[in-house]
Amino acid sequence: MSAASEPLHVVLGAGPAGTTLAGELVRRGHAVRLVSRSAPENTGEGVQPFAADVSTADGALAAVAGAAVIYHCVNVPYHRQVEVMPRIQCAVLAAAEATGARLVVLDTLYPYGPTRGEVMTEDTPWRATSRKGRMRAQLDERYLDAHRAGRARVVLGRSADFVGPGVLNSTLGGAVFPAALGGGEILGLGDIDLPHSYTDIRDVAAGLATLGTRPEGDGRVWHLPTAPAVTTREIHAMIEERVGHPLQRVVLTEPRPFGPFDAEFMGEYAEMFYQHTEPQIVDSTAFERTFGVRPTPLDATLDATVEWYRALLAGSRS
Repeated sequence: MSAASEPLHVVLGAGPAGTTLAGELVRRGHAVRLVSRSAPENTGEGVQPFAADVSTADGALAAVAGAAVIYHCVNVPYHRQVEVMPRIQCAVLAAAEATGARLVVLDTLYPYGPTRGEVMTEDTPWRATSRKGRMRAQLDERYLDAHRAGRARVVLGRSADFVGPGVLNSTLGGAVFPAALGGGEILGLGDIDLPHSYTDIRDVAAGLATLGTRPEGDGRVWHLPTAPAVTTREIHAMIEERVGHPLQRVVLTEPRPFGPFDAEFMGEYAEMFYQHTEPQIVDSTAFERTFGVRPTPLDATLDATVEWYRALLAGSRS
C-alpha cells in the first residue's frame, strides 16, 4: 500500500521535534502532513507542508482535516507560553473531538515541579510551583479529562531537555556545540556535577510515532525513551573527546543572558532554574518495556550532534 493510501498522520509544529517526527513517520510508511503558521520549507520527501494557525478553531480544523492521528508538537516563544499554549490546546483538542482523530501530545517535565532529586517516573506527583509548570499541569489534566470522558482519544509523551541533530534552543544545543567546535565559550547552568537527563530528538520522534500507532497506550502519560542521566560535566568531557580540545566553559549559577539566550528568555527561565540546581533524572523504563523501544546511547547521540553542528557551521562559512 502506498503512503498516499495510508491513514493520514498530521504533525502540528515544524520545530525540531515536529520536523524529526514527520521524517520518522514517513520512514514508517505513513502519509504525513506537517503544519506550521507558514508552510514549512525543506520538509523532506513524502511530507506535505501545510500553513495554518492552530491557535484558532478554524485553523486547527483545517490543519487536521482527514487525519487519523494528530501529533501536537507546537511550541511558542518562551515569554508567551502561559498566554498562548492554553489557546492552542483549546483549538487542537476541539479539532480532535470533532474529527475523531487520536491525539498524541508532546509534553514536558514541568508539571512535576521541583523533585529534590527524586527519579521521575510516570507516578511522580505533580507539584509544579512555577507559572509555566502549573499551566502545563492544567493542560495535561484537561487532556486526560477529555480522554476519560470519552470526548477524545489522547496520549501524552513527556521528554527531558532535547539534544541531537537539529536542536538549537536547548541548554545542550546552540549554546554549547558551535562554541565547542569553534573554540569559544560554552554554557553550563547551575551545578554541573548533578545528573541531568537529556532526550535525543530522534527518540522523541520514535516515541511519539510509536504512541501514534499503539492505541493501547492511550489515556495516560508516558516518558519517552531517555538515556540514563549523567552529569553535565561528564557530557562536556564527552564533547571534548569528539572535538579534540578542552572546552572553555562559563557556568551560570543564576540566570542571565548568554549566547542565544537573551535577557527576555532568561528572565522567563528564572522560575525554571531549579532544574539545574537539583538532579533531573528521568526514568523511561515503562515505555521501554511496554513498547520495546530503547533510547539511543548518549555516545551515539553526541556523535550525531557534533557531526550535525560541524556540517551546519561548514555550511554557514561556505
